[in-house]
Amino acid sequence: MNKKKVIIPLLTAALLFPTAANVFAQPHKPIEGVKSVEFISMPVPVTKEEKSTMYSDAKVKVTLKDGTQKTVELDYTSLAEPGDVINGKIVGAAVDINGNVITKANGEPIVSTAPDANSLLSVNGKSGKLYMINHFESMPSNEIGTVPRALYLNTVQQDKKTGELKITDIEPIDFSEYGGVWTPCAGILSPWNTHLGSEEYEPNARAHEANPEKSSVTQFARNYYQDSTAIGNPYLYGYTTEVSVHPNGEAKAVKHHSMGRLSFENVTVAPDNRTVYYGDDGGYVMSFMYIADKEKDLSAGTLYAAKFEQTSAENGGAGNIEWIKLGHANDQEIKELAETLTFSDIFETTNDAEYAAANGFSHIKTAAGEEFLKVKPGMEKAAAFLESRRYGAMLGATSEFNKMETVTFNKADNKVYMAMSTIAKGMEENPNDPVDDIRLPKINAGGIYEMSLAEGQTDREGNPIDSDYVTTKMEAILVGEDIPKDEDGNRAHLDKIANPDNIVYSENLRTLFIAEDTGNHVNNVGWAYNIDSKELSRIVSAPDGGEVTGIQAIDNLNGYSYLMVGSQNPGNIGYIQLPAVDKK
Repeated sequence: MNKKKVIIPLLTAALLFPTAANVFAQPHKPIEGVKSVEFISMPVPVTKEEKSTMYSDAKVKVTLKDGTQKTVELDYTSLAEPGDVINGKIVGAAVDINGNVITKANGEPIVSTAPDANSLLSVNGKSGKLYMINHFESMPSNEIGTVPRALYLNTVQQDKKTGELKITDIEPIDFSEYGGVWTPCAGILSPWNTHLGSEEYEPNARAHEANPEKSSVTQFARNYYQDSTAIGNPYLYGYTTEVSVHPNGEAKAVKHHSMGRLSFENVTVAPDNRTVYYGDDGGYVMSFMYIADKEKDLSAGTLYAAKFEQTSAENGGAGNIEWIKLGHANDQEIKELAETLTFSDIFETTNDAEYAAANGFSHIKTAAGEEFLKVKPGMEKAAAFLESRRYGAMLGATSEFNKMETVTFNKADNKVYMAMSTIAKGMEENPNDPVDDIRLPKINAGGIYEMSLAEGQTDREGNPIDSDYVTTKMEAILVGEDIPKDEDGNRAHLDKIANPDNIVYSENLRTLFIAEDTGNHVNNVGWAYNIDSKELSRIVSAPDGGEVTGIQAIDNLNGYSYLMVGSQNPGNIGYIQLPAVDKK
């Protein structure tokens, strides 16, 4: 699927438009004295080949402080596709608790076509090995019901002369201590060189308890444990995951129960290595903040949920943020609760509005729907960390965000960026909802929000928040534009974003990379958005029907810079090599 370029065999052309091989020749060092970096947009895919291929025809122009310019052509390089066999192992295969490949009735392996989340990392610095952790978000389930998902550890070689990457081995990552992994979506490389992943669309524990035999969680458990009598437990799933890689190539996975349970898209970490912000995907979802007790240790901390106070409805809207403390916990105590409690252990329920109003029930609406709930005595901590969104709504946090996707940090400017794939539904004016904090005009194509941070903040009760990186405001900085369906089937402006999903920020390039997951562009694309010039450039296109996903910005890995990127359905794992620049 790698689209090759035609190199013009003229010296003058090579000087004006050097190839990646020229620019990244050894001995390679990041380009110094850089004034600006500008991505030059590629055209909209037109030909049949372009529409059916993962490719890049974009360029990057690097301008030095002395006025010298270098322009680099970009190219997409494929590393692997689902179903490929690497060192005898199948890329994207579902595995059971013992690491054996799960098969269909005919013996054919079940293989995901939905790779996501790449974290390319080096262990032990420059002399260490390279590994890449990637997610497989969904699995075919039409024959045997819900199938366990997978994370894989890839061994990667880097060509020291060209920067070219190659996967040489793969191994599924073991989550048997946690009952397997549920819908791993986006992820990031943490500041302390571990992979922080996610479990999206946490199963509804109330619905499961009502009919556990027919629950997708039970299907999942029976396939994972290879036990037709197993009954699933929804509270085992819906957490941030963390994978550390030892220099010997062993991967260790944990789930951080103390960070709450919700529909994790991904998390991002502030420069203090303690303050964490979340993406909570779905309808009627919530914004969360977690402050760890210790740096680089997410096993214990305090969880907060956001109350949004709207200040503007223009261009995607803006508002102030107030934080509501949900509780403090450590992983082990919440893991023990998750393994033993049911929904009805935590909550009283009723469907009678009058009875609810007279007896202290909360009327809420979240991703689980409209409910009347009351926390049972002594179950506040269980509610906070096993039902974080429901409990947050009961305390007054805003549960009206819609399709909140990934978040990423801009350390230099002290900002967090958040993708809202669709500004609709709960974010529109809904006077019949229990609360109506967000009242925005619909923008089906979605937008990107910027969250401003400050120190010395207090929570709703006036208690100090132990972080210098507390969000106080959020506002849209980039939105898509809905259009009538054109002759090709596009429903969003082709030169603007449509339904942003994965986003990641490059500190050195001062660029926000945006990946689409949309049906409103016939071909989903990846964008580069310069936060200084506000220039938006189309830099990669996925095959028709494919989602652009798995983006990771790597500013300097042994002298080379990369944008890890791929596609889902059809699936591909790959990268674009970028010019490495010295941000000084």
